[in-house]
Amino acid sequence: MTVHVNLGGEAALDGADAQRRFLEPGIETLSRPELAQLQQNRIVELVNYAWTNSAFYREHWSNAGVTPADVTSIQDFIERIPTMSKSDVQAYRDRTGDPYGGLLCVDPAELTSITSTSGTTSLPEPIPEIWSTAPPLPTISARDLWEIGVRPGDRVIVQTGTMRNYFDDFLHQLGVIPVFIDTWVGEGERVLQAIERYQVSYLQFMLPLVMEFERLESSYDMRAMLSSLKGAAFAGQPLGTVLTNKIRNDWGVDLYTYTSAGDTGTAWEGREHDGYYLWEDTVFAESLDPVTGEPAADGELGELIATDLDNWASPYIRFRSGDLVRLTRQPGAHGRTHSRVWVAGRKGDETVVAGKAILVADVWEAVETIPELSDGIFQIVRAAEAMHRLRVRAGYAPDRTTDKAELLARATVTLQQRLGVDVDIELFTSDELLAKSTSVAKFARVVKA
Repeated sequence: MTVHVNLGGEAALDGADAQRRFLEPGIETLSRPELAQLQQNRIVELVNYAWTNSAFYREHWSNAGVTPADVTSIQDFIERIPTMSKSDVQAYRDRTGDPYGGLLCVDPAELTSITSTSGTTSLPEPIPEIWSTAPPLPTISARDLWEIGVRPGDRVIVQTGTMRNYFDDFLHQLGVIPVFIDTWVGEGERVLQAIERYQVSYLQFMLPLVMEFERLESSYDMRAMLSSLKGAAFAGQPLGTVLTNKIRNDWGVDLYTYTSAGDTGTAWEGREHDGYYLWEDTVFAESLDPVTGEPAADGELGELIATDLDNWASPYIRFRSGDLVRLTRQPGAHGRTHSRVWVAGRKGDETVVAGKAILVADVWEAVETIPELSDGIFQIVRAAEAMHRLRVRAGYAPDRTTDKAELLARATVTLQQRLGVDVDIELFTSDELLAKSTSVAKFARVVKA
């Protein structure tokens, strides 16, 4: 349950208040000592609460020789409470038959909703929640939409879908007017026309919509059609340099990307587009060196470890996200004090080919140099056995491709030269490749053969 976002109704946001930079300046610019004290209070309470109400944590911590009495500070928490992962929860579920993996801390009858994670890196995990006016995830993103410039009276497009709950009541609470329209595959032109017709201020981009807008460039003045947007969001796998620059520079849209806060919520860019902000009144974030397991230094590469501070229904506590990030607790230039992360990738995303580690970013960089493939729609196909050749599925733009055979030969040479390994490429149209995705939110870059 998100407990600290107070939208206060449209009246409270009108007038001079609507011009302020932060929706909740008292929380968003809280000093580091005050944030630390707030987190410590909640962590100590959470450990006692989870021990009493969660079968999983009681067993997991008992096996590590830990009881709530051992945790009276953040330092105790870091040093004594063991980390956990989705595989731990799945193993508990398989062994006990508990659909909630032992995490549920309340009677199921008390739940308001059960949604799920995106399921990009494993099977979707249930997210049981209790809430009153609006679900926690949309409510906490009020700060981020405010940062983009969304204000009471603005029209915003609401995409269909139920992952991580619905946004309708939250948007009304924020005082904006939702425009309901299907934004999925095949609806790009209708969405574009709706933006112009209703002078929409904000929408959530998904990769298929970006691709369809790109194909409409020859028929529409995209900058003019999208001129009403104060900003747009994008989440999931990164767009890549080419499409990001197209949206920001060619179409004139202020694009805000966001990412997962270790499955405890989301982390969004601010106006400076300098890192993703973790709302630390709702999540306690750590970064552990991926090799040693010790705390990573500020700004150094580490695995994001996340603890829910606002979900008392089914909290993740010291959850190993698998996300490799660089985390800093240095305040942003404009005064926001909450931690920022820069995402480097995921643990295990490297694919070893002929003894050489190939990263997703390496392939991405090579693919984007080829005009027909510059949308960056590709997948690395990983075999269970040792790989001697890199296998890649690549999506090409039919309107920019005149000779598919020549493209295949040229792309193969380019990737082999840049990556230093032998490469087998299978070409699909971008739409065909996107259709293989099993998640509506993200496009997996590494798949099993």
